[in-house]
Amino acid sequence: MPPASETVPAAAPCPGGTGVLAGRTVARVGYGAMQLERLHDDRAAAIALLRHAIDLGVDHVDTAEFYGNGFVNDVIREALRPEDDVLIVSKVGAVSDPGGPFPLRVAQRPEELRAGVEANLATLGVEQIPVVNLRRMDAGMTIPFPDDQAVDLDDQLAELTALRDAGKIGAIGLSSVSPDVLRRALPAGVVCVQNPYSLVARDDEDLLELCAAEQIAWVPYFPLGGALPGMAKVTDEPAVLAAADRLGCTPAQVGLAWLLHHSPQTLLIPGTATTGHLEANLAAGSIILDDETLTALDAIPPRPSTAPLH
Repeated sequence: MPPASETVPAAAPCPGGTGVLAGRTVARVGYGAMQLERLHDDRAAAIALLRHAIDLGVDHVDTAEFYGNGFVNDVIREALRPEDDVLIVSKVGAVSDPGGPFPLRVAQRPEELRAGVEANLATLGVEQIPVVNLRRMDAGMTIPFPDDQAVDLDDQLAELTALRDAGKIGAIGLSSVSPDVLRRALPAGVVCVQNPYSLVARDDEDLLELCAAEQIAWVPYFPLGGALPGMAKVTDEPAVLAAADRLGCTPAQVGLAWLLHHSPQTLLIPGTATTGHLEANLAAGSIILDDETLTALDAIPPRPSTAPLH
């Protein structure tokens, strides 16, 4: 017990309550670190933003070595402390390509996946990455790739399983996959799935149901839509605007709150480069949607995307 004169700081609440990721209890609202790249010219601000997220209860951070060509992982390495006990989720399947036609280049071959894990270990400065997602090209927004990058799933999972057996990664997740791909991967012990999904883009409802049945964490990216030109935005929907006005919150918070209410399997990783948006995203985990509001939001039809698919 500390002396009576000392004050023990209260533990930060878990934003959104708790869920399970890779066998660990985590806050249902984490932090997607990709947007930290926007602070490339202000490293101190990037570190401070991530520290603020941890202080507010974030205990899982989603990243990739190819975010900012290693910059984001460098920030995470510098910002996090062992006592923070933050679960880091990274991904492989692409690499930075600053001089190419796209900022990323697909890297799906087993040897490239291994190199991606090693690069993440180096930039994060860790001996093991708790979760590594295999970013496939089966669903969602992808970039063009040559035929030799159409790699069989079994070959990829064999490589990731070997890396897990060697202790370099703790668990395997999947990203941008179909239900059939997830079913094929189940014997490898998949702990999470990341696909584009939001109130206005619910094509993967069957995949979410499969995750729920298998007790796999569902971690949607593009949770508010609108990430690319031609993608519908959750915050443009009249029912979302009406709910925000009635609840005294922002339309973005309504969209995030709906995801949490829609399925207890959902964990969120909203990203931002500003303190105000960070605090608003985490506060969305405390918003209660009544039955009338949920009914109105559930009635919003899916909005087809006109963004180019490759």
